[in-house]
Amino acid sequence: MMPIPATSTNNAVLPLDLPDAYATLAWRAMLTEVNLSPKPGLVDRINNGAHKDMALEDFHRSAEAIQSWLPRFIEYGAFSAQLSPEDVLTGLRPLGMACEADMFRATAGVNTHKGSIFSLGLLCAAIGRLHQLQLTVTAETICSTAATFCRGLTERELRQNNQQLTAGQRLYQQLGLTGARGEAEAGYPLVIKHALPHYRALLTQGRDPELALLDTLLLLMSINGDTNVASRGGAEGLRWLQQQATALMQQGGIRTPADLEYLHQFDQQCIERNLSPGGCADLLIVTWFLAQISQVHHYHN
Repeated sequence: MMPIPATSTNNAVLPLDLPDAYATLAWRAMLTEVNLSPKPGLVDRINNGAHKDMALEDFHRSAEAIQSWLPRFIEYGAFSAQLSPEDVLTGLRPLGMACEADMFRATAGVNTHKGSIFSLGLLCAAIGRLHQLQLTVTAETICSTAATFCRGLTERELRQNNQQLTAGQRLYQQLGLTGARGEAEAGYPLVIKHALPHYRALLTQGRDPELALLDTLLLLMSINGDTNVASRGGAEGLRWLQQQATALMQQGGIRTPADLEYLHQFDQQCIERNLSPGGCADLLIVTWFLAQISQVHHYHN
């Protein structure tokens, strides 16, 4: 393993078992998402969705590889707490790249969780910073702290006019989609303002946790400008997916096991159109993770 980038001689105040506790929660979030079934266009326990190059076991191996790195993101967030927030991302990049390399080793080159390494890495670093500064750790403070790490990220990375445009730059220029970078820089508003309150409300109402999570995925699919979908199906594919998800939400969403039939049909339509809402899956992982963090926080207070 590579060492954590040196940034500060400041002593961290993290309880020794805290990084592992949060990393385990993030691992559970990744497994909860991939095992959730049926998910339109996505890999789950029923089928591989609109993917020919990956399967459920790849995601399980990938999540395990990533879990071993996440404590380092938390520790780095604590060690770098005296740095300006804008300088934190520079130190996170080598950790993210090393974590990504382990993911690719675990999956024999398949990109299963690249988006989650970005989002969970940011959130874990934010948790470390908040603990080090002895600030309150909530879903809102975690996301707002992660946003400060990403100030100017969209401007720097998506608005460049390279000769060789990346997929993200192309989708930004053609459709105005900012993807994972834009969502992080804005403090995860799709999660904080929409998915997380929706999921919590359903659980409070006594909704089955799996059905509540599937309903929350539908909500995300209806409002997220998912770059994974747009890269496969263009503006038309994204619009179709959002409209289908919106229609299902308007007819009541996923309330009972009988409603799963609608998701099976939606899944087949996504497979036929080769559409996979991977960005929504990443945000669902973030949603579930943030919904559970009070468990760790209460344990250590």
